Amino acid sequence: MRPLPVPDPGIPDQRSATRFLLWLAAQLWPTIAGGMALAVVSFVGQALMPAVLGRAIDAGLVARDTDALVHWGLILLTLGVVQAIVGIIRHRFASYNWLAGAYRTVQLTVDHANRLGATLPKRLATGEVVSVGTADIVHIGGALDILSRGTGSLFAVFTITVILLVTSVPLGLVVVLGVPVLMVVVAVLIRPLHKRQEAYRDQQATLTTRASDIVAGLRVLRGVGGESVFSARYRTESQKLRHGGVRVARVEALLEATQVLMPGIFLVLVTWLGARFALRGEITVGQLVSFYGYTVFLIGPLRMLTELIDHITRGHVSARRVVSMLDIRPEVVDPEHPVRLPVGAGELVDVESGLTVRPGRLTALAAAVPEDAVAIADRLGRYVDSEATLRGVPLRELALATVRCRIMVADNDARLFSGPLRAELDPHDRADDATIAAALDAASATDIVAALPDGLAGRVAERGREFSGGQQQRLRLVRALVADPEILILVEPTSAVDAHTEARIAGRLGPARRGRTTLVCTTSPLVLDRADHVVFVSDGKAVAEGGHRELLDTEPRYAAVVTRAEEED
Repeated sequence: MRPLPVPDPGIPDQRSATRFLLWLAAQLWPTIAGGMALAVVSFVGQALMPAVLGRAIDAGLVARDTDALVHWGLILLTLGVVQAIVGIIRHRFASYNWLAGAYRTVQLTVDHANRLGATLPKRLATGEVVSVGTADIVHIGGALDILSRGTGSLFAVFTITVILLVTSVPLGLVVVLGVPVLMVVVAVLIRPLHKRQEAYRDQQATLTTRASDIVAGLRVLRGVGGESVFSARYRTESQKLRHGGVRVARVEALLEATQVLMPGIFLVLVTWLGARFALRGEITVGQLVSFYGYTVFLIGPLRMLTELIDHITRGHVSARRVVSMLDIRPEVVDPEHPVRLPVGAGELVDVESGLTVRPGRLTALAAAVPEDAVAIADRLGRYVDSEATLRGVPLRELALATVRCRIMVADNDARLFSGPLRAELDPHDRADDATIAAALDAASATDIVAALPDGLAGRVAERGREFSGGQQQRLRLVRALVADPEILILVEPTSAVDAHTEARIAGRLGPARRGRTTLVCTTSPLVLDRADHVVFVSDGKAVAEGGHRELLDTEPRYAAVVTRAEEED
């Protein structure tokens, strides 16, 4: 068996949930087929053991034939050994199928999430993504795992039915007629169960999203006194989820009880009929013991068949959600025939606003409305389709990989991830100590690292929660500076720091990016005063440009925006 996860998960068939599951099964057909074959041998071997035991009683004990008893005893021992060995190997195959199906689904969803980029949070809630990556992959893996045991159970039931029909037609008919009855009862219960499970899962995804939003905005909520309001809403939705879980549990309990009751009825009925036939001399004592063994053994395969229906149905529901995610198309895609970017330096131009970012300079963009600056950054980073150009070539004609390689947009929505701080600041592990130290100094973040017991080797908690908002902002700036892209677009990089820190960053950012193209979207006078060039945007258009002090004297609207920002600080 190959190691997991596989290097290339392949191209899934996402036309429907059924086709997706079949595609997954096709990728694993050698181990699935092997698991089925081993399960058949294992379960049929178990099914034959009561028959061999009955023969040992009739031919050995009843007839007092020691040789026959030893003969059938050895056969019984052989069946037991074979069944044990085959069962261990079958379990390995089944576990591999479970893990392979789950891993492959994770790879597909993660790869697609990376391709979607900024489109994903617009189209899918956080809780839904979490549910796909946790609960759904478990159910899909379970659907592949159950195939081998389900197949073995089917063959075991068929084998016992044939033996019973050959030995006693009435007893065989009990199984022949009883198994479909059990399947119908289970199907009747599974339909409402999965409807409730699907509703429960949707509620769970919604609650997860709510919790994520509350945690992300906890400081803001506390600041405006809204913590208790949102906590109350969370408690209300949590109780709804609990009630939904109880409704699911009721049907699950009924299903579990049915899975015990119905095979139990078979056990009682076949044993009672067998005893009557034995008393009338229609079957031997050994056959009666065999029949009892069959009915006891049948409890396992019959429950396995109900699990087969349950797991396949759950897997189908989960596959439907995975396919829905895979069907989401990114807002920005590669052109059919990407063009090559001309060699050399060139201007980055946002045609819609009229902004021109000159190469090798630190340009500041001051917008009367902050949303205009964000929209321009999105267009220049090609996170939305636009007429923006680089070196005279429309960005939409370039491969996305080319744009991402040359243009980096760093905004305050970026997150810090858990792990070593050095790996967080230098994800590609390409920078030396001097480069990281220079970036820390430029972002005025040296004190953050110095305060950590292990320095750069210290671990960052989830979302960097051990850092304040200003510290997180400075570390994000360090990460952008260490990456050292050809063109760096910073959106409000100093909005969460104090004036003294902001002054240090403003004075060091230009030298740190000397010779590289940098655009800073800000209304901070400290940063604007240190920029090589300032562009003022009003109503989505570049209406004035020049030096900071020049614009203060010649453009009243610019002066009003900058003054307001200074008062807010």
